[in-house]
Order: sequence, then C-alpha cells, then structure tokens
Amino acid sequence: MSELVFATNNKHKTEEVGNLLRGQYKVLNLTDIGCTVDIPETGSTFAENATLKSSYVVQNYQLDCFADDSGLEIEALNQEPGIYSARYSGIKDDATNLNLVLQKMEGESNRKARFRTVVSLFKDHKNYLFEGVINGQIAEKPIGDQGFGYDPIFIPDGYEVSFAQMSMEQKNEISHRAIAMRKLIAFLKEQ
Repeated sequence: MSELVFATNNKHKTEEVGNLLRGQYKVLNLTDIGCTVDIPETGSTFAENATLKSSYVVQNYQLDCFADDSGLEIEALNQEPGIYSARYSGIKDDATNLNLVLQKMEGESNRKARFRTVVSLFKDHKNYLFEGVINGQIAEKPIGDQGFGYDPIFIPDGYEVSFAQMSMEQKNEISHRAIAMRKLIAFLKEQ
C-alpha cells in the first residue's frame, strides 16, 4: 500500500481522512514523519495555506504530501472566521472560538454558513487543488458531542442535526473535507 503524508498534527483530521482513504493509501501525519515544525499558514486564502503546508513537506522530507486548509464561513459575519477558524479568538481552542462565533451571532437572523476545504496535493513535483463545500446554518447553541471545532453549531442543509450529532461515518459522507477528499481520491485513482 502506498503512503501519503497528510500535513497535519490534528489527530481528528488524520483519522477522518485515514478512514476515507482506507485500503488505498496509508495516511501518515507530521508526527509520523518526525516533523515538529509548526508550518506557518501565512496565506490569504485556503488554497495558499494548503499549498504552503504540502510544499513544505515535499521540500524538507521528499515525500508526496497533501494538506488541507478548512474553515467556517458565516454570511452574516462577512465570511468570518474563514482562514482564521482555528484561531478566531486569538488562540487555538475549539470551545473559545465556538463561543466567540455564538456571541457575534447573538440576535442575528441570517444563520447561513458553509464549511469549505481546499486540499493541495504535491505529487511528482506538481501541485493539484481540490475544493469541497457544504452549506448549512449556525445553531443558536452547541448540540452534540461528536466531532471537533465548530461541529456542534453547524447544521448542514437538509439535516436537522449538527455535525457533532453525527457519527464519523455519517459526517464523512457529506462533509466539506470528504467532498474535497473524494475529488483527491478520484484523481489519485486515475494516476
């Protein structure tokens, strides 16, 4: 089985993507390859940040790599938190960031939001980009205890439950990351 590096230290994301690629690729994360550097995400878009991470691994470890940058974009907040989703409050703390969003959304009737992921795959010295989007609504309060990040306040369109109320299998069927990863997998199968 071929190995691919996923440029992340987030064990939840590694597990989520590992499940999607099971049987086709062994997914390694940064810890697995001994990379302890916090790769700077200095880009102004999801695509730029994903590419910074994947190209860093290729340049420094000579391994094929993919990386994603994902975030929650809320219409009423001018697409915030966007690329700052993981550190919206100024720190990387899921509960603090989620509570800041709920605070800013207090009394707001427009609850439209979307999760967006861009995956950058560096393979054979070329960069390929894949995007996934899922639209939904921001709940009034956190619901559910599965998932991570903003999952407890995001209710995907067509559902009456939050991402945090879904099993990983259910979420993997419809999530923004799953959509982008399916595009990546389809591309890898064509190679």
